[in-house]
Amino acid sequence: MQRPTYALINGEILMENIKEIKKNYPMYEYYIGVVKNDAYHHSVYVVNDLIKGGVNYLAVSSLEEAIKVRKINKNIPILCLEIISLDYLDLIIKNNITITVERLDYLKKLLSYNLEDLIKVHLAVDSGMHRLGFDNKKDLTTAFYLLKEAKHLFLEGIYSHFATSGIADPYYDYQLNKFLELTSNIYLEEIPIVHLGRSITLVGKEKPNFCNGIRLGIVMYGFNQSRKIDYDSLKGKYQLWQIRKKRQKYNCSITHLTNNLKVKPAFALYSAIMSRRKVKVGDLVGYGACYKVKYPGYIYTICLGYADGVDKSFEYVLINSQKCQIVADCMDMLLVFAQIKYEIGTKVEIFGGERSIYDVCQTLNINAYHLFNQISNRVTRVYVNKNKSKEIIG
Repeated sequence: MQRPTYALINGEILMENIKEIKKNYPMYEYYIGVVKNDAYHHSVYVVNDLIKGGVNYLAVSSLEEAIKVRKINKNIPILCLEIISLDYLDLIIKNNITITVERLDYLKKLLSYNLEDLIKVHLAVDSGMHRLGFDNKKDLTTAFYLLKEAKHLFLEGIYSHFATSGIADPYYDYQLNKFLELTSNIYLEEIPIVHLGRSITLVGKEKPNFCNGIRLGIVMYGFNQSRKIDYDSLKGKYQLWQIRKKRQKYNCSITHLTNNLKVKPAFALYSAIMSRRKVKVGDLVGYGACYKVKYPGYIYTICLGYADGVDKSFEYVLINSQKCQIVADCMDMLLVFAQIKYEIGTKVEIFGGERSIYDVCQTLNINAYHLFNQISNRVTRVYVNKNKSKEIIG
């Protein structure tokens, strides 16, 4: 590692997270680990830990991602959630990728090929998100029966995606009913995998009795999706009253606000001091002379910047457990002020150790999805699991 800036990824924590999820929600047959965008920027290298924990299917966004995952594990089934151009059928077959079919013309074109190898198919249903999937019952019914008759296509699954949590809104129930209406002319029980839910609906809603699969996203990476409500405070009581009022108004299905999942983040970000200069009151620091020194002390140059996904909106870093203000940012460096003298090379924590990811998300007013995905791939991932350690670049 040439630059002392790295994300520490703990594979053992991810494995234990899956075990914890399955212990609390044992009612599914298929636990589909969503590892798109480099496993939420944890690195696809972690997929074997997810599998050891109990994930028995993986989902990715694109064919490129699927091939990258396949290099890590040769056997796990991989579903591509986006539509793959049929120009790449050879790669689909070679890498044993399960494809999504979301419209009839795509399926008919696929059927026109003289296939010799079996391709697994999942039908996507647009139940109300208006992103991908069949939204016409007649077309969906036709697709179902075409696939039943196809010799080299196997209808392995059918799925949809919920746009909302359903915590206090009627749209979850609308989508659930819409899915059932669109599929009312086909036999769901004849399809091996039916998966609609995601992390938030796993913990917040009851399992639909016709589903046997669940897609696990952010919950795998340490976020239990439990609603943080202070039931003893006036604000918390009012918040709870509002939720209950909306539930009654819209006659929402059973909802769970909290859960007992003990999952932990497995991602921590560190860097180091690369330079130090003594400053006095009134000195100007950074591009545009943006910071005026208020107290005598030191400006420390930290070797990561907004090209890595970290800027001064993070507010502070931790050096030897002390909060040190980020006073200026650059593409590749942060400038940090402290009155304490630290040695060059001292480790700097951005988040994930003493500073929780929750705190950073609250500071930035973003969720964990955005935080993970803004830490760029030029930051080396250092994978650890017990005594095993491996650097993963890019």
